[in-house]
Amino acid sequence: MRARFVTPVGALLLACSLAACGSSGDAGTFQPAGKPQSASPAASGSPDADSGAAPTGLTTAQIDKQVLAVYRGYQRAYERAYETNDPAGLAFYAMDPLLGIIAADLRKTAAKGEIWRFHNLVNPRIQGRSKTGATVFVIDCLQTLGAYRYSAKTGKRLGAFRGGAHAYQAIMRYVDGTWKISNATEGQKC
Repeated sequence: MRARFVTPVGALLLACSLAACGSSGDAGTFQPAGKPQSASPAASGSPDADSGAAPTGLTTAQIDKQVLAVYRGYQRAYERAYETNDPAGLAFYAMDPLLGIIAADLRKTAAKGEIWRFHNLVNPRIQGRSKTGATVFVIDCLQTLGAYRYSAKTGKRLGAFRGGAHAYQAIMRYVDGTWKISNATEGQKC
């Protein structure tokens, strides 16, 4: 169930963006709180991460609405994927590397003969965007109400996770005419 979190670079990016009320950029310019420290391709983990173009003919508010709708749809599809151990529904909302990470975790969960049932409360907002607008950063205080592990064969409950609320950052990319989540990081409790 932890597969949605990519920790190495993403955790650093999230920690930096949540840490203080502002920071200095490379040129000494002030970066206000809530704006990602870096929207550069290197910070997001892929050399060509922001090579695409943003959707045209839409206002920023319309783009934000689309991005947040895809993010919410991803969270619902994520829950369903773990209930069935099937990542097929995630492909509409997610892309690699995140999609591959989740699919591998689902295979491991299925091999153990288990499924997970849980519900996440979401309250996302736009944190920032890249210079081209093809990458949008979503920040959320994601609250898991409860998570239960079940036997896929008998339906017997095998364990539980108490849940809690954690800062969560999603990197949304505009690819082939649609928004998809490519990376996600979990931060500290919120």
